[in-house]
Amino acid sequence: MHNFIKFSDIHKFFSSSARVHLLAVGVGLSLVVGYVSSLLGVGGGFVHVPLLVYLLSFPVHVATATSHFVLAVMAFAGTMAHLLTGTFTHGLRRTLFLAVGVIVGAQFGAVLSNRVHASWIIRGLAAALAIAGVRILITVL
Repeated sequence: MHNFIKFSDIHKFFSSSARVHLLAVGVGLSLVVGYVSSLLGVGGGFVHVPLLVYLLSFPVHVATATSHFVLAVMAFAGTMAHLLTGTFTHGLRRTLFLAVGVIVGAQFGAVLSNRVHASWIIRGLAAALAIAGVRILITVL
């Protein structure tokens, strides 16, 4: 499907100035994804993964893992901010149960991901986006 370079070998293909440029592009894209996902109140993975894959040539498995890592860090930071400011008091127990489920589910997802071809991951993302889009259209019409 795609002729991706191995992400670990990126230093062999790009000069140091090109790597800095790619880093700047990646940070810029992530800022836009963060802004849009915060504005819409959604996770940014549906935008982040395709951008990482098609604009920065990340392998699909690396892009999805990177997106999940960023989401986990940001969710933890947001939860801690709400806890420390006192705006999140009644949902702590539910959040802890959800966190345990996410951690366990992520392990199964990582194992399954190794058995699924990258093209099927992208197709699954596309199908999920299509279903979500249709659902939103039905809701607003």
